[in-house]
Amino acid sequence: MSDYTGRNLLRLMANQGLSIGQVARKTGLDERTVRGVLNGTNKPRAKSLSQLAGGLGVSVDEFFLDPSQLLYRHVADSSNPVLEQLIQTDGQLFTGWQESDFTEVLKRTEGQGDQLPLRRDVVAMVTEMNRRRSLHGQLDLLLDSNQSKTIAGILEVLCRQVASEEEERTD
Repeated sequence: MSDYTGRNLLRLMANQGLSIGQVARKTGLDERTVRGVLNGTNKPRAKSLSQLAGGLGVSVDEFFLDPSQLLYRHVADSSNPVLEQLIQTDGQLFTGWQESDFTEVLKRTEGQGDQLPLRRDVVAMVTEMNRRRSLHGQLDLLLDSNQSKTIAGILEVLCRQVASEEEERTD
């Protein structure tokens, strides 16, 4: 059985706003079975997977694929073939992405009329988003360390400086 079954069930539950009890009612499965799938202690049989898929309105393959790969599906329905092609050819750029990341890229590249964004512009946008994600991760690490007070102080000084510069520009 796939290592992704529980993660995909959790993703589907989150997308549909469902509790374990609601999943059990929609699928006809016991709550214990649903919990076991979620935490990986229960490797569901084909019948159980079929019930899960049917009750959640998805195909059974949703439980076997890497969840990050499934996020790309909504891009295929978009009007952005440049992004879709980039996902297919340079999928590593999207490692660890959430649905909200794809939505952001789609929003940024929409509204350009009939003109599609250039591949290099989308790559630059995705690269910048990844750089920011990395910086956020580093900042989280520092704020969770024994240096958190020092880092917080530095951030406060920098924020005041930026705010002051913004005020000067608007005056």
